[in-house]
Amino acid sequence: MRAGFPDFRLGNVLATSFTATLTERCGDPVERIPVPRRLVDWLAVNGLAVDSCTPAQLDLARELRESIHLAATAAAIQDALPASAVQVINDRSVEGRAAAILTSEGTRRWRLGSASRVEDALSVIAADAVSILAGERDGKLALCASPTCRAAFFDTSQSRTRRWCEMNTCGNRQKKARFKARQREYPGSAE
Repeated sequence: MRAGFPDFRLGNVLATSFTATLTERCGDPVERIPVPRRLVDWLAVNGLAVDSCTPAQLDLARELRESIHLAATAAAIQDALPASAVQVINDRSVEGRAAAILTSEGTRRWRLGSASRVEDALSVIAADAVSILAGERDGKLALCASPTCRAAFFDTSQSRTRRWCEMNTCGNRQKKARFKARQREYPGSAE
């Protein structure tokens, strides 16, 4: 990753990985796409390479990110999807030119329009969000149990009881906190 910027949190689900470009939403928020170039970097890492990004396109991307997060949060707590979030997701979904193509390995890859615009990449992300929010994929939306994170993630574990958006970050942080609390409560127990 580029020096001076926080690393991306990459997952297996495009839409929820995109919402993870803003982390620690209930603590000290960490913006992982603070400038247009970082959005270009994130899109490239996720197979949606574009040539450039303007500040206005970054604003569109952030609006989509927040709309997906809002809708995913509502779905995770079994609330009604906010109409404004649904509208933004739908608008971004139809604005782009992208096609699903099958690779020789039997996987799906996205091919953006010939000009490779940010709007084309955002339409792929929005379409992914639609498939998750509509319940078309095997899994369920959940919220990270970390009180500072509360990221929406797509749980595909067999039991559908995953608690953390990422075990390596939020899960470990919470386990460390519990361990330290036990050490303070029972000072000689670690020996």
